[in-house]
Amino acid sequence: MAVAGGARAEAGFRRGPSDDRKSSRMIKVTFTDSQGTARTVEAQEGSTVMETALRNSVPGIDAECGGACACATCHVYVAPEWFEIVGKPSQIEEDMLDFAFEVRPTSRLSCQIKVTPALDGLAVMTPGKQG
Repeated sequence: MAVAGGARAEAGFRRGPSDDRKSSRMIKVTFTDSQGTARTVEAQEGSTVMETALRNSVPGIDAECGGACACATCHVYVAPEWFEIVGKPSQIEEDMLDFAFEVRPTSRLSCQIKVTPALDGLAVMTPGKQG
């Protein structure tokens, strides 16, 4: 029996989903600028909302520190209906938000929001200017 299973595996049969498919799952994120223009892009699971914005040339995300949570130039407002799912900022992120422009109760740094399947359809808004 073990030989038959090995032969089937060699013949190209797979026992389960490919890891490649898991890591390349695409999730939709909508960025709306301060003028009301919305842009929906695909985000790769495991990336951050900031990385997604940069990959898709979304205006309004400067990301000067490259995602190290050392500036506030990737500040976004999470849509209220998404805020509980996204979660509250960490203490370090809250400290950095002190440098952001027009902080609101739903403010987050997009470099600190990891893209997961639970965030499919996430909506964020960019402020009029970055810190």
